[in-house]
Parts: sequence; structure tokens; C-alpha cells
Amino acid sequence: MVCGGFVCSKNALSALNILYVLVSLLLIGAAAWSKWFDLVSSIRVVAGVIGVGIFLLLVAFVGLCGALKHHQVLLFFYMIVLFTVFIMQFSVSCACLALNKEQQNNLLEIGWNKSEATQRDVEKTLNCCGFTSVPANGSCAASCYEAEPPSCEPCSSIIQQTAGEVLRFVGGIGLFFSFTEILGVWLAHRFRNLKDPRSNPGAFL
Repeated sequence: MVCGGFVCSKNALSALNILYVLVSLLLIGAAAWSKWFDLVSSIRVVAGVIGVGIFLLLVAFVGLCGALKHHQVLLFFYMIVLFTVFIMQFSVSCACLALNKEQQNNLLEIGWNKSEATQRDVEKTLNCCGFTSVPANGSCAASCYEAEPPSCEPCSSIIQQTAGEVLRFVGGIGLFFSFTEILGVWLAHRFRNLKDPRSNPGAFL
């Protein structure tokens, strides 16, 4: 049976938003866990991930309330926000999949130069020093830098080995969720135009 009835559309939209709630809680929990165990020292990265999680949680809450109450205003607002997120996420995902090696290197170097906390995290995690060359007289969070003589490699060569795979993975995940978002927009639009069988048959809510 095709899911075209009021109850089926309501349940499908509710299930989709419950999925978004779980994903948002996972993002918030993962960011808090990484900060608590000092896996990521950059406050901006942690705050950004938590901010995305909270935003997704609010959008899912609006969609869930709109679905359960068949609230026209909430469903319309949910459609607009979700469609905007879809456009941005679809564009970023396609950009991640389309980047070539030179563009990847330029973006990595820009990100490296913007945050010293990120540099320390990468050096500590990958056991490397510097981006294109190991600093002769400087600080480095990698354990290899403490050896005599230092036996560290530049971080760019290590990052570039996995940057393409990571971008393809992120782009693929982004594309998958962008299609769930357009599905949510379609379900919300369809559900708004359905009559509630429990209400007055002559009323259109």
C-alpha cells in the first residue's frame, strides 16, 4: 500500500524527525565526549559541532510537533527551514566530491593557518610537525619532536593521504542526508494538504 493516507504520512514524518533527533543528540554527545577526554582542544570546532546539533534538534522538534498536531504554521516553517538546509548541504556535498588535489591542499593549508589549537590537535593525533616542513626552532605537540634528533614528517603529506577519502565520505553522507531532507519537505507539504479524519469533515486544517 502506498503511504498516502493521513495516518501513514503523519507516522512517516514523525519517524523522520525522530531520526533527526537521534542524529542531533549523537553530534552533541560526540562533541562533548571529545572535549571531555581532550581529544579536541579547539573550542571553535566543538562549539560548531554542538551548534549544528542544537540547530538540527530544534528543526526536528518543530517538525515533530507540527506532525503530531497537524499544525499548519509549524509545518510551513519546517518546510522552509529544511529546504534551505537542503540547498546548502547539497551544494557543500557536491563541492566536497568535486575538489581536486590542488584545491584540497589549498583548503587544508588555509584551515591549518587559522587555528593554533587545530595545529596542536593534528600534530598530536598524527604524530607530525608543521604543515609543509618541520620547524627547526619551534613548538610541536607530537611525541616524535621530543626525540633526538627529531624524526617527524610534515603533516601535509600525512593529511593528504586521507583527505580525499574523508572528503568523499563526508560528501556521500551529506548527499544521503540531503535527500532525506527533501523527503521531509515533500512529506510535510503533502501532510499539510491532507484533512484530519478525526476533525469535522467539512473543515480543512
